[in-house]
Amino acid sequence: MSVFEVPVNELTRRPGQMSELNLEITLTSPMGQGAASVPAGEIVELNLRLESVHEGILATGEVDSTAKAECSRCLEPLNLAVEVDFQELFAYSLEQEDDFLVQDEKIDLEQAITDAVVLSLPFKPVCSEDCLGLCSECGMKMAEDPEHVHQ
Repeated sequence: MSVFEVPVNELTRRPGQMSELNLEITLTSPMGQGAASVPAGEIVELNLRLESVHEGILATGEVDSTAKAECSRCLEPLNLAVEVDFQELFAYSLEQEDDFLVQDEKIDLEQAITDAVVLSLPFKPVCSEDCLGLCSECGMKMAEDPEHVHQ
């Protein structure tokens, strides 16, 4: 069972019904990898609106969390605020291979939320737009001594 599973038994096959939820979930595995990710143990806050429609359950929400990264220029550790909206239809029947499904009157939001979060993370995070990075010869942070030169 996923920590992102949400029961929808009160909404299933009742078009027009709606439910709003606020959840705090502690990640059991990281979201993303590479330059930036939301690590396991981090809290993810979800503000959800679930609506019953003829085809299934429409999940609309906002995800808030914190990603960890390194500046791609100077390698300083960074905490990045993650604030992303998502909307996904969880269908009653599979029409396409990549559809999300309502199963056993539950929806599992994990993949939809992971996709939204990972796509919102920067490919090359920086601590600031004017970060000078590291000296290519000795690795010193150029911000500590912008006049730094080698003879």
